[in-house]
Amino acid sequence: MEAGTIKLNLDGRIARIAICNPQRHNAMSLAMWRQLGDIVSELNGRGDINLIVLRGEGGRAFVSGADIREFATLRSSDEAVKAYDEAVDRAQSALQDCVHPVVAVIEGYCFGGGIGLALSCDLRYAAASARFRMPAARLGLGYALRGMQRAVSILGAAQATELFFSASEYSGAEAAQRGLVHRVLGTETFDDAVEALIGRVAANAPLSLRAAKLAIRSAAHIEVPAAVAQAVARQVEQCFRSEDYAEGRRAFAERREPRFEGR
Repeated sequence: MEAGTIKLNLDGRIARIAICNPQRHNAMSLAMWRQLGDIVSELNGRGDINLIVLRGEGGRAFVSGADIREFATLRSSDEAVKAYDEAVDRAQSALQDCVHPVVAVIEGYCFGGGIGLALSCDLRYAAASARFRMPAARLGLGYALRGMQRAVSILGAAQATELFFSASEYSGAEAAQRGLVHRVLGTETFDDAVEALIGRVAANAPLSLRAAKLAIRSAAHIEVPAAVAQAVARQVEQCFRSEDYAEGRRAFAERREPRFEGR
């Protein structure tokens, strides 16, 4: 099985980033998280592009989440969990903090880390056939504070609570109702419709877009006391040390319902 990768194509003044792991529904490996962070960081310093477009290759998925096959080895200790989470945070923060506007084009599955990536983008356009789910609570995973801040800032506390607590799957229309995406477009005409929206944004004044992005992100920023951030980090670490985390991984691999004991 081929390893996944991140591809970059410069299309005029639009940088198109493709998430490529179609055999795994574009699940993100650790190497892919790091590669994405590197690419976006490099694009951040370029003055010859106006817009970044992030899309999953193949049309069947945007990102189905992190590649859980790696968790047994790459999230098996406190140090490994920290290194993995730093790679994820760097990629997502690079998208959020990039000076250029970023558009997420979402088809098919957008699960787990895929939602985290989508919420790191400024605009999210989805096909009507797209499906959204945050399954962390079904895997025994803890979700880092910065990612949760991003979700609450965009969705509001009520919608973020249901997203994480229920681990339910949402349709494209339901995702739009909850603020997960800005627009849902017909599946059969999706490519033409989304390209028209991308073109409309890309044609606007780059300095105006950059100023608006900085102002919007700054207005949404909430400073969290250090003690609170440390308490959240301890709770997340506890999740990864727990028996429930091991059970969640086994249940996923065995395609069965997990049996959590709270320890």
